[in-house]
Amino acid sequence: MAKLYKITKTQDNEKAEMLIENLEIADSYFGRMKGLLGRNQLLMNQALWLKPGNNTHTFFMKFSIDCVFVNKSNQIVKIYHGIKPFSIKGPVWKAYSFFEFTEGFAEKWNLQPGDQLHVVS
Repeated sequence: MAKLYKITKTQDNEKAEMLIENLEIADSYFGRMKGLLGRNQLLMNQALWLKPGNNTHTFFMKFSIDCVFVNKSNQIVKIYHGIKPFSIKGPVWKAYSFFEFTEGFAEKWNLQPGDQLHVVS
């Protein structure tokens, strides 16, 4: 399992804040195709990183999600809040991959376009 951090830079230092301690990575065709299908929920400390990819759908899902699209450097380029089941989002042309979180996660952590994320395996 990987961990996901938000990197905050100030003039004097850099701070890493852990966002997710249970990050699953879907980097195969089958893993990306399956995504979160078949699950009843996603906990606040869980997320799925789909790579590569620049669009998502929530067909046949049972819950809403937040979706955060990042470029190759894992800098946030677009955030979708509260994507309901049976929706399509994207393509996000500047995105290389994206994270799927439980609904409300992006707002809770005040994620914004331009924020830097970092994955540790």
